[in-house]
Amino acid sequence: MTFAPALQDLQPAPPAHSPADLKEIARQLDAAYQGLPIEALLEDAVKKLFPGKIALLSSFGTEAAVVLHYLAQVDKSVPVLFLETGKHFMETLMYRDILIDRFGFTDAREIKPDAADLAAQDPAGDLWSRDPDACCRIRKVLPLDRAMQPFDAWFTGRKRFQASSRKAIPLFEASAEGKIKVNPLAYWTPDMVQDAFKRFKLPQHPLFDEGFASIGCQPCTRRVEAGEDARAGRWAGMDKTECGIHLDFQI
Repeated sequence: MTFAPALQDLQPAPPAHSPADLKEIARQLDAAYQGLPIEALLEDAVKKLFPGKIALLSSFGTEAAVVLHYLAQVDKSVPVLFLETGKHFMETLMYRDILIDRFGFTDAREIKPDAADLAAQDPAGDLWSRDPDACCRIRKVLPLDRAMQPFDAWFTGRKRFQASSRKAIPLFEASAEGKIKVNPLAYWTPDMVQDAFKRFKLPQHPLFDEGFASIGCQPCTRRVEAGEDARAGRWAGMDKTECGIHLDFQI
């Protein structure tokens, strides 16, 4: 596996839109797509709303195969972005390769942190233990900002059930960087996710059966205990629930 370093008359705003305009467009799109099948949302986002200007950001975590499966039915050339922080479980990297091969995506991009940022701020590779927010910023937030420059929108795999901090995410939202985030699985339930795995015979992440419900970087991920949120194993014991790429979310 080699990795490279519109509904009706609704249209995305031009690149120079104001934050207020972008939020209004996201609100209109969110209202327009309520209750429609995921297939219709993905098809319109790729072919009508953001043609050639949308990517999928995938963590290749425990539920990633679902949105990858549906998107592959629409267009296998949509860029798939993976933030290679250098701290992932080996199982995640293996799973990434398995899913890209299975679904046949032709533009899988591995997004890495800037070498100068790592040398200046994390030369020993232990920044995660001292300042996890700073670690996420140089390994995820800044690399994604650079990678997203050619795009107007991106798909995420976020769902409302994953954590209390995500209980109100919409289908479409505006980001602080002037992009539209599309959350096609926002209203899905855990049962719907597992039904999709069974119905389409999707491979599970190798760590799923070991109790990992949400998987990020290895140093900051643990198993989830019974009764906990799906993301309780992320940054456990820290005052942190998100890596930073979604912290600009506003209802």
